[in-house]
Amino acid sequence: MFGLTALELARIQFGFTISFHIVFPAITIGLASYLAVLEGLWLWRQEAVYRDLYHFWSKIFAVNFAMGVVSGLVMAYQFGTNWSYFSSFAGSVTGPLLTYEVLTAFFLEAGFLGVMLFGWNKVGPGLHFFATIMVALGTLISATWILASNSWMQTPQGFEVINGRVVPVDWLKVIFNPSFPYRLAHMTIAAYLTTALFVGASGAWHLLRANATPAVRTMLSMAMWMVLVVAPIQILVGDQHGLNTLEHQPAKIAALEGHWENIPGESVPLILFGLPDMAAETTRFAIEIPYLGSLILTHDINGHIPGLKEFAPEDRPNSTVVFWTFRLMVGLGVLMLLLGLWSLYLRWRGGLYYSRPFLRFATLMGPAGVIAILAGWLTTEIGRQPWVVYGVMRTKDAVSNHSALALSTTLIMFVIMYCAVFGTGVSYMLKLVAKGPQPFDEHPPHDKIQSQRPARPLSAAPDNVESAADAGRKEA
Repeated sequence: MFGLTALELARIQFGFTISFHIVFPAITIGLASYLAVLEGLWLWRQEAVYRDLYHFWSKIFAVNFAMGVVSGLVMAYQFGTNWSYFSSFAGSVTGPLLTYEVLTAFFLEAGFLGVMLFGWNKVGPGLHFFATIMVALGTLISATWILASNSWMQTPQGFEVINGRVVPVDWLKVIFNPSFPYRLAHMTIAAYLTTALFVGASGAWHLLRANATPAVRTMLSMAMWMVLVVAPIQILVGDQHGLNTLEHQPAKIAALEGHWENIPGESVPLILFGLPDMAAETTRFAIEIPYLGSLILTHDINGHIPGLKEFAPEDRPNSTVVFWTFRLMVGLGVLMLLLGLWSLYLRWRGGLYYSRPFLRFATLMGPAGVIAILAGWLTTEIGRQPWVVYGVMRTKDAVSNHSALALSTTLIMFVIMYCAVFGTGVSYMLKLVAKGPQPFDEHPPHDKIQSQRPARPLSAAPDNVESAADAGRKEA
């Protein structure tokens, strides 16, 4: 397929499926916490706007949660199908971590999800609020275990290699490996930012169409507060994550900066734009700012980072790709910060809900969080290459013995099925958003409740079926 090898096709297939999957859990994490806040405000203030927003976003949460579960199951199977040698080598670490995620987070979410989605009028308000909190907690626990597994692959520790297989010797070191705290914080904040931008874009879209209900105004206001507070925190966390990466994965930092070698007596410049050329070992058309690279990367104006030429060619990540994915992520982060600052200015001037340029910008920024997560994930994973477990196992040694034809066929099937299934799901979710929040009827009429009862599985007839003779007598 296009001259690609089996290894390249396996990587593309996993990258494709995980790119679909990572979006849904990120929104799930953010929406679950948002729903907990909304219900808490409803119980505290008893203002109908929070109740209406809760029921509006809970429907979108349910659709998103379902797509996340389905896409995650498919992705998990690929460890055994396409990456069997990795599973054999490191399964004693990654297997238990993923099992803990199921036993703690997934069971917690599954146990309380039904109460959260369908128990509003069936259980007490305290129990329902507790269920919502448990679902939100479950999403955070799930992210913890998944990122512990991925972080161990990036900065492995707490293990020994015995008879060609990884054997964990210290689970605390395995779980709390050097990059884990930074990745967990970075990803969790990214999920909150993504959700805030999604919610804010929904509110801005409705306001542009003169749907200025209290619920719409409230969700825009809450989203902009979240962006204003969280975007600067994310920048600070990203900076600390970068320092950690420089310590443990210096080749990745050199690749995403397009930095090839240090010039004696000169600091590292920051390359804003350029085109890294892996074959020529240079970054063409570089636009640089002197000293700024050293200041940002090492917090020392005279500091240096290793250049890519200090690493063997077979140990270098693809700088051409990660150079741009990293800049896309950072650029979107700057726009998020500007959006938050603009909202603060308009809030101070009393024009948050009326400035059409701002509302258009907020609407356009709706998918920015999703794009930034994908760009950051590509930077992280491609920057780790050529290692699947950094410094321990190469990616080429982890792939299963499948032919390029088999992988091409399954990749095409994945693309078709994913676009059809998840395209339909996303389309339905956006249609729900377009309807906007509606007033929630706490006590629907009895006949409305009766009309919502499901029919018998194999019959469209209602429960109170009259005989033909009785119907005929009534007509007579």
